[in-house]
Parts: sequence; C-alpha cells; structure tokens
Amino acid sequence: MHKASGGFGGLRVNSRLLIPVPYPDPADDYTLLVGDFFNKGHKSLKKILDSGRNLGRCDGVHLNGKVAKGDGKDEPLFTMEAGKTYKYRICNVGLKTAINVRFQDHQMKLVEMEGSHTMQNEYKSLDVHVGQCFAVLVKADQDDPEDYHVVASTTFTRRQVTATGIIRYKNGKGPASSELPPPPVGWAWSLNQFRTFRWNLTASAARPNPQGSYKYGAINITRTIKLANTAGEVDGKLRYALNGVSHDNEFKTPLKLAEYFNIAKKEFEYDTIPDNPPEKTETIQVKPIVLNITHRHFVEIIFENHETAIQSYHLSGYSFFAVAIETGTWSPEKRKNYNLLDAVSRHTIQVFPKSWAAILLTFDNCGMWNIRSEVWDRFYLGQQLHVSVLSPNLSTKDEYNIPEDAQLCGYVIGLPKPKPYT
Repeated sequence: MHKASGGFGGLRVNSRLLIPVPYPDPADDYTLLVGDFFNKGHKSLKKILDSGRNLGRCDGVHLNGKVAKGDGKDEPLFTMEAGKTYKYRICNVGLKTAINVRFQDHQMKLVEMEGSHTMQNEYKSLDVHVGQCFAVLVKADQDDPEDYHVVASTTFTRRQVTATGIIRYKNGKGPASSELPPPPVGWAWSLNQFRTFRWNLTASAARPNPQGSYKYGAINITRTIKLANTAGEVDGKLRYALNGVSHDNEFKTPLKLAEYFNIAKKEFEYDTIPDNPPEKTETIQVKPIVLNITHRHFVEIIFENHETAIQSYHLSGYSFFAVAIETGTWSPEKRKNYNLLDAVSRHTIQVFPKSWAAILLTFDNCGMWNIRSEVWDRFYLGQQLHVSVLSPNLSTKDEYNIPEDAQLCGYVIGLPKPKPYT
C-alpha cells in the first residue's frame, strides 16, 4: 500500500541508438505521472481493506504528486519553447481511478504505448486507465504564448474530480486561462478511442526488424481462457474473484520458490479455476490460483466484466495483443471482429462495464507471472492469479537458475537445492 503514499516513479527506457525511431528527437523528454489520491494514510487504507471493505471514491487527483492552486503563484511542472516539440510519457499510477488527460490549447500526437510504436494519430484528450502508459508529442505552437494547463480528471466516476498543472512557455506572457478544456462525455467515446489505437507495422521496436514482421493473426490458438470477475462476501467480508475463486495471498512460501523446489503441493494446486467461468457462482472460494500453461503455446484470454465498474488488467512478464473490446458477452463468433493485423502489443487493458476484452499472446517467457486487476482494492482482495510457464528442458536458455544468495523462507528452508538447469 506504499503506492498510496507516493511509492511510485517513472522508469524511462530509450531505444538503442542503432534502432530508428519513427519521429524526430524531441526538444525534451518529460514524465507525467497522474493518479488518484486518498486523504487517509496507507496504513488506514490497508485497515479498510483488511476489514473487508473497498476504498470507496478517491479524494483527489495529482500530477507528479502535485496539484496547482490556480492563484498565479504555481511553479510550472514543465517548460516549453515556442516552435519546438516535446515528448510526454504519461502514466496512470493511481490506486483505482481512470484518468482523462488533456493539454489546454494543444494537441497530443500519440507515438508510443507500453513499449510499442503506434500509428501517430492526434488527440485532444486521452483516457489513461489504471496502470497504463502512453507517450505523446506536444508541439509548442502558440503564436502569443502564455501559461497553459495540463488537465487530469477522473472518468467512470459519479463525481468528477479535476486537477491541473502549469506548463510555462519561455518568454510567455501572463497566467493560464481559467477556462479548462472540457472532458469527453460518456464511455462510448472511450471505447471508440481504443479502436483508433493501431500498431505501427513499419517501425522498429526492441530489434531492427519492423514490428509488423510478427504475424500474430496467422497463429493458431491452442487454448482459450475466459476470466469473469465477481464480487461477494466470505465470512462477512468483501472479496473479489475470478471464475468463482478469490486468490489467497497468505502462503508461507512464495509460489515460484515452492515450484522450483518441487514442493508446490504444499502451497497450491495447479488449475484451481476452470478455463470457463461457472454459469452461477453460489459461494466464493478463497485459495491460491495458479494456471499451468504450456511453454510457447499461443493463448487467447477473454476478460469478461458483468459488473458496472470499469476494470483494468495487467499481465507481468509479457506483452499481449489487445485485439478487441466490445459490449455484452463474449462468444466464439466474436472472433470475426478481432483486429488480427495491427492491434497494439501492450501489457495492460481496460474492460468497460458489462463488456469484454480479448488478448492474444505466446507464453514464451518461463516463470511464475501475475495477472491482476490494477484496481488496487480488487487486487488486494483477491482479483488476481498466477500463471506458471515451465521450461520443458530445464534449460538456462528458457530460465536462469536461482541465484546462490537468494533468501529462502517457508517450507524450503533447509531443503537441498534442486538439480540446476543446464
């Protein structure tokens, strides 16, 4: 829960010099971390969750941990010079609330999203859901510049909360206008915005070959996993679940450690939830959720949201292709609506109320990986699971051995180390 008290920051990853970037170098590179905040301290918030309640509505919104007072004395978050273009890396680091970001009197050109180059469309505002990151180019194109606001406001909430920060032009004249750009109305707008996001097929990413050289749409699906989120009570306390099971995080031995030492059965069972949610969930079970997925299998995961609250999911250790988000209930016939050409490769995806989202990926990264709700009270109270991908050959080409100085705990203390991978 340290995240609630400012335990977050930006980690900036630049392309290697030999890899071409599909836009000119910006005049400067800025990080903009937006999110909700709560007036209660992190210990008080933890007590609320431990008592079986959710966190409720946020008390405010911040931009890089600050909120402009609007009294003309605010120090600028960022400085721009007329005629130059600047890169802003925007991330939602909040606990549970989607944020809409917009720049007063300036357009944003989207260029990157969670490690992928995108088609460079221009936007007046962007919905940034919890855990998501975007990179945009903003041109300082005002002829008679003054101060301007960068605006962050909550979305998908009954009560909208707005915060601003100051962007100052060098040699600008006068304070920022109090007339803020309005937020978009309705979540259909947000759904349509998602559909405009496209992978840049000709740009290079981590390697010199173009992103589009990976033809994910031509790969046969080997397994489909549908995950439906629900809420309910267990022993009088609130729990959140996936396919009728709420993940139990109270174990003596970290799951990967137990698996590595071949004592997994002491902590968990594999495939504790079915690949399809039960038609009716009478009671929520609480136990560790670990799905066993075969190395290099190409898997389809459907996130189905029957609730009225928006969801945001993150998969550790991987990027996936976000091929569809639609309203209603998923069925195999919906695959005809998938984007199998240029869906963006990313690691976090939102699921709108009463809607579903589909992702495709190859599980080629061995390890124990977390699929979790980025909505922090849901994550804390069980809306998460782990995916185990084992090296079939026990090879260091797939996964490293445990470090010699790794701390041991739980059931593995005193056990001999397993035969090392080769």
